[in-house]
Amino acid sequence: MSIHIAAKDGEIAEAVLLPGDPLRAKFVAEKYLKDAFQYTNVRNILGYTGTYRGKRVSVQGTGMGIPSISIYANELFREYGVKRAIRIGTAGSIQDNVKLRDMVLAMSASTDSGANKIRFGGRNYAPTASFSLLKTAWDIAVSKGWQPKVGPVVSNDMFYTEDPEDWKLWAKFGCLALEMECAELYTLAAKYGREALSILTISDSMITGESTSSEERQNTFTNMMETALETAIS
Repeated sequence: MSIHIAAKDGEIAEAVLLPGDPLRAKFVAEKYLKDAFQYTNVRNILGYTGTYRGKRVSVQGTGMGIPSISIYANELFREYGVKRAIRIGTAGSIQDNVKLRDMVLAMSASTDSGANKIRFGGRNYAPTASFSLLKTAWDIAVSKGWQPKVGPVVSNDMFYTEDPEDWKLWAKFGCLALEMECAELYTLAAKYGREALSILTISDSMITGESTSSEERQNTFTNMMETALETAIS
């Protein structure tokens, strides 16, 4: 039983979806999982386990940012034996061809966080998705008629930055979108020898200034959720 999740042995499945928003975890459990039960509400970060198409799946909120997802990913991998972790989150577009509500499969994650600088003694590390999960998610999304964008994203350490245009440098080098957790998830999956993928929905655009509502982010974006669930059980 870990400090921040406090689930009992066997309550968490080997495949886990990881939304930042705990209420998105609740939405996924109620909409998609059969016989779902809540195994944690510590700090109101909710976690559920149920079945999807007859296979056990869990969904665990992580909170926002690298420090927060680091706590939950470490405990899931180390204490509960999670083998596949799929983040389902939102991101801000920094490319003209990445539109509001598009799905993005994060192939890799650059970051301005100091976490890996500390972890690797100042060396650079390249956090990368599991190829098998990436390919599976791509095939599933395309089979449903969705056309996800695939490429690198950026895991920012700060939501409100001192330079509101610093995203332009990342965009120049081909990054698709900004988010806040992917780099740490991929790094920890590599550390523990597990699989990880981030499936993101574009909730706003740095280019056009468009944005979706908090309610829409919590209760819609179901293409992302369904792709993640199908990938998790494949």
